[in-house]
Amino acid sequence: MRIGQNPAKSIDHVPQPARVTIAVVTYAPFLSGYYAQSLEVLKACLGSIWQNSPHRDADSDSAPYDLMVFDNASCPEVRQYLLDAHKQGLIQYLVLSDRNQGKGGAWNTIFQGAPGEVIVYADSDVHFSPGWLEHSLQILDTFPNVGMVTALPLRTPEKYYTNTLEWAQNTPDAYLEKGQFVAWEIFKQHTDSVGVSAEKSREWFQESIDWRIQYQDVCAYMGAAHFQFTAQKEALQSVLPFKMDRPMGQVRSLDQKLNDAGYLRLTTCEPFVKHMGNRLDSAQEEINSSWSTNTRKRLANSPPIRRSLLWVYDRIFRLYFEGVE
Repeated sequence: MRIGQNPAKSIDHVPQPARVTIAVVTYAPFLSGYYAQSLEVLKACLGSIWQNSPHRDADSDSAPYDLMVFDNASCPEVRQYLLDAHKQGLIQYLVLSDRNQGKGGAWNTIFQGAPGEVIVYADSDVHFSPGWLEHSLQILDTFPNVGMVTALPLRTPEKYYTNTLEWAQNTPDAYLEKGQFVAWEIFKQHTDSVGVSAEKSREWFQESIDWRIQYQDVCAYMGAAHFQFTAQKEALQSVLPFKMDRPMGQVRSLDQKLNDAGYLRLTTCEPFVKHMGNRLDSAQEEINSSWSTNTRKRLANSPPIRRSLLWVYDRIFRLYFEGVE
């Protein structure tokens, strides 16, 4: 039996999703040992997205992106932080899994459920710098049939970008160069973040090369990485599902599937993201502290919260100093 009419029927407009959905996967089962700084690293990751991504135009209702976080059964402290950020409107879509589904399971959910036509994926230990989204989208929108764009020039095995190389060699408008173009400092920063020794890193650097492409006045390197990338949702959906029986270690299947399907795998020519690993350096800890303070100030100065806080302040002042009520 129904009494009355659902008030939602009188709503004639609902907000539309942004073109871009930024999706971050988190996993921190406890905050000790290897995971001791996982919450601080997550805060640095999300803080860099909020701070260094395009902001909503004050004269427009459309947002440049929506943020989705998929939590893979983290500890209560991490989940509470995410719930608080969602309540504050900083996270638009929050998915809480009651068990660790691994990266493959998270990808299956994100690639099917993200509302944007473009999906930006990132592990929760990625730091974003200003300009990262604009430059990623420039490559995605300029090059044809792009499968992945990572916002960091890096060297990945050629077997995962054979289709990209073939396309560049057979496209008259694509100017292709082979050499060592990535700076040693950029290369080493990334290998340091994944635990490679300095000696091994130098060996890899000297033995590997870069493929650089200029296409319609846009620069890109060949290769991409599954820890962070921008892609068309339809490209990602075309290689679903992922069947991984381990939480990690089988993620190269995404690289292989996209290459086999004929998609281009590219990176920006300048570094716009950084893989932080499981520890923050001292400079990032200072930024984290500053961001937390700035976030509190920004929230406190938002009109609804400001009016509420001032009303509470007024009532307290009257109660203690005017004897009212």
